[in-house]
Amino acid sequence: MSAKIAFLPGDGVGPEVANAARRVLTQVAKKHDLSIGFNEFAFGGAAIDACGDPLPEETKAACLEADAILLGAVGGPKWDMSEKRPEQGLLALRSALAVYANLRPIQVAKGMEAHSPLKAEIAADVDMLIVRELTGGMYFGKRQEGKDKATDECLYTRGEVERVARIAFDAARKRKGRVTSVDKANVLATSRLWRNAVNELHASEYSDVELDHMLVDAMSMKLIQSPSAFDVVLTENLFGDILSDEASVLSGSIGLAPSASLGDGTRGLYEPIHGSAPDIAGEDKANPVGTLASAAMMMRYSLGKGEIADDIENAVAKALAAGRGTADIGGKDSCTSFTDYICEIV
Repeated sequence: MSAKIAFLPGDGVGPEVANAARRVLTQVAKKHDLSIGFNEFAFGGAAIDACGDPLPEETKAACLEADAILLGAVGGPKWDMSEKRPEQGLLALRSALAVYANLRPIQVAKGMEAHSPLKAEIAADVDMLIVRELTGGMYFGKRQEGKDKATDECLYTRGEVERVARIAFDAARKRKGRVTSVDKANVLATSRLWRNAVNELHASEYSDVELDHMLVDAMSMKLIQSPSAFDVVLTENLFGDILSDEASVLSGSIGLAPSASLGDGTRGLYEPIHGSAPDIAGEDKANPVGTLASAAMMMRYSLGKGEIADDIENAVAKALAAGRGTADIGGKDSCTSFTDYICEIV
């Protein structure tokens, strides 16, 4: 079997962590008779500098033809106030790929509880999956820019809610059987549509799954007070962006958290949830675990290679249990030396 991967290193530490994942994937693929072709393209700030567009047509076309897309990171202060920003390329790519569900697993591995900013007994046994709607809501609504007045429209349709809710309910059936849907239904009309659509889908197709609802402000507190109480968390684009970043530090570092963006087919976009960390770019200090875990999700969801995903995830767990890791989780490894160790294990 062969696989064609669109490889988008991006900005800042993106190339460092993306190349770590490429090394590990190349190594582990040899065991499983899988040929992986990595086709590298400019994206984000690097693409703005190269050709004036964060998502060049060549890059978009390659992503639409690939089996999956592996992304490092985008953005940085260099482009923050520019007319064209790296993040615009990311939103455009998600839209072009029609990936409407972002899956972000959050786990505190055994032995890693002490690295969490929470007390060890609160951080213990955290194992949740955040399912964030990715192509609707305020990020994609009409907007009016202005010095004295600005607007951002938040728009959702019932169909958009139902399709991402199905992914959450299906995931819950394979986990602990619980979905917590997060909204702001006491204030927002879009949230009331969201809640009604989720309730009706649950009643008609997923009554075997336990469902509860929580307002986003209450959820932001509960994620800190009792994070182990959650299984699958379903929410809209803006709330999901904020909550998943909050949840990512439960494990001790945002550098540990992966993500997969999926649509109706098998093609997906895979990236760590951390940013480009320009303050440490080029210093070999970046934590590659989030990208390695994203690569494992790519093997499982887009390529149907669960055994390769298991190899990568087991190797990372073994390394962390042995005390290996970068400085953000109290380790002494560089990005390169940690990747070397994973390659030895797999």
